[in-house]
Amino acid sequence: MLILDVIAEKRIREARERGEFDDLPGAGAPLDLEDDALVPAELRAAYRVLKNSGFLPPELEIYSEIRDAEQLLQRVADDDERTRLVSRINFLLGRSAAGRRHGDLRIDQEYFERLAERLKPR
Repeated sequence: MLILDVIAEKRIREARERGEFDDLPGAGAPLDLEDDALVPAELRAAYRVLKNSGFLPPELEIYSEIRDAEQLLQRVADDDERTRLVSRINFLLGRSAAGRRHGDLRIDQEYFERLAERLKPR
């Protein structure tokens, strides 16, 4: 994780603990998941058709692939297959918006540690 990410997360956590987010407008109200205000007007109709057909934009499809690979990784016992899946996750993270932003194909250390902890044999 980049140092700026760590600082931002720390400040958000401290503000939450102080209760600064408690009385925000809309607190407790459900999110409007149909809001497409950030989608350019000329793309809204096409996006809505694709969404209603069950298709995801490419940037979200990558995260779906990552989630699927993580779930498969939890069930695989073969070390070679595990290595292949971790490489696949690493590759997909690199292709995702987060990976491009950081310009790095390596898995974030905190993410890797959480993943390794979940995959320990019980």
